[in-house]
Parts: sequence; structure tokens; C-alpha cells
Amino acid sequence: MNKVEEIIMSYLLRREHEGELKDLNVVAMLHNFWEKKQKSRLSAPSSDSEGSDRSRAANREGLLLYESAPCPGPPYVCYVTLPGGSCFGNYKVCDTQAEARRDAARVALMNSFVNELPCRRITPDFITQSLQQAATNSAVSIEDACDSSTSIGIYSLLLHSFIGRTMLEFQEMMTVFQLLQWNGTLKALREKQCSRKSVIAYYSQRGLDECMRSSMALDWLGREPRSPGQLGEELQVAQRELVLARREGLELRFYKEKTEILSLALSQAYVHTETWSQSQSQSQEHDQLSLNTLTSQESETEKSIL
Repeated sequence: MNKVEEIIMSYLLRREHEGELKDLNVVAMLHNFWEKKQKSRLSAPSSDSEGSDRSRAANREGLLLYESAPCPGPPYVCYVTLPGGSCFGNYKVCDTQAEARRDAARVALMNSFVNELPCRRITPDFITQSLQQAATNSAVSIEDACDSSTSIGIYSLLLHSFIGRTMLEFQEMMTVFQLLQWNGTLKALREKQCSRKSVIAYYSQRGLDECMRSSMALDWLGREPRSPGQLGEELQVAQRELVLARREGLELRFYKEKTEILSLALSQAYVHTETWSQSQSQSQEHDQLSLNTLTSQESETEKSIL
């Protein structure tokens, strides 16, 4: 970081001194930061044509996406999604939507600056330390990192594919695989004898799109008849996780995507339930009408016989 950015960072990190932040337009600063970054990416030659296409698409569609959570009154919640997909929300309790937007931008700006530090780059030394820590935490052998059939081996493969890139970029890609693991897709692909390398190669290029979200929502919707109430319970857990992660100032995309996927599935479950109820009601009315008609016909037949 240059001197100006260091000064800005020192202000951004002082959360308790709100008076010192009132003159900083963090929303504009965040936009300018990513606008400059996108222009730098577009002007730099790259052999990754698909990556360049995604950058151009992001530049055309708008740099940042702000979303206000539905809320009848304070405290308000706002999320901001960065061009690569990383998401951050307001850390503080905010009495106005504008304040929530500024605070979300502040958290995102702070993380954007920190992500540019050399220590946030994935290097061979960083990978070695990360794998050793992962092996210790998981109580597995570090030698397993050379085996792509193991979890730590997959982690090693993913890290090596992102050498020279930032931790934020790595987290954006990891979110996709976290969702696939959470949704049960990775397990299903293993059962179909798909190699982990091929799965990683496919989803690393594809990323997370509306088609994938809809597919995951349909998966959860299909589980609801087998386990009634599961959708509602999963959604409550995801919503709590999202709130806690936001209050800790963490990157939120995984938690937010889970919440939105489950909400979509639950809304469709209600639609299907209402449609089924209406169908049953119409069927009962039709049966009753048919029964009344049959009864009337039988009565007329009896009269004619008598």
C-alpha cells in the first residue's frame, strides 16, 4: 500500500471513533478502488481469455452491488458484493439505511486494501505453511497432500492452482466448492465416479451462476417431502450463521448464498403446497358435483320406475 492508503486504513480501523470517519466518503472510495483495479486488469495482457471475458462482463454490468435486507425499521442491514463475488455487510448497528450502506462499504474497503498486501498473495511458502496447519488441525499426515483423493490433497491442488493470486480470489473460488459440499453435489459426483481433478477443473471455470443456484434449490426442494420441515430448519441455521458472520466482519458470500438458495427452495415448497391444496380442493369439488349429479340421476330413475 502507498502512504495515502496506509493513512486511510488507520482511519478505517478505528471503528469506535465515528467522528473521525464522517468526512470520508467510503462508498465513493470503494468504487474508485475497484474501478482502478478493473481498468488495470483490462489493460494488462492475459493468456486467460475466459478470465478476461469475465472481467469485461463485470465492468459492463457494474462494479459493485449493494443490497438492503428487507427490514420494517432499524437496525438496518446492507450487503455489498465485489466484482469477483466476495460479499461484506455492515458491522455496526445502523439506524438508517444510508448508514448501513456506508458501513458495509467501509468493511469491504478495508478488506479490499488488506487483500492487496504481499502477505495476502498465495506463494509456495504460504502453501507449505497452510498445508502443515491443515494437516495438524485435521490430524492427518502431511504426505496425504500429494494424494488428490484425500481432502487435504484437494486443498493442496486448489492452492497450487491459485499461486500468485490473492486470498480473496481464492476464497471466491472456495465458496463454490463449499456450496457444492454443503449441497451434497460433490458426494453425488464421487458416486458417479467423477475424478476430483475433473470436478475442480469444471467448477473452477464455471463459477457460481443462477443455473447452479436454481439446481441447488431444486435439490433441497426434493428433500422436503422425505424430511418435512428440513428446509425451514436449514434456513434458520443459515440465517443465524449469516448474522454472526456479519457481526464479526467476515466475508459473507457462502452464508448469504446458502440463505438465498434455501429461501428460494422454501418459497417453491409453499407454491407447490398451495398448488396441491388447490388441486385437491378442485378435485373434491368435482367429485362432490359428480356425486350430486349421480344422486339426482338415481332419484329421477327411481321416480320413473315408480
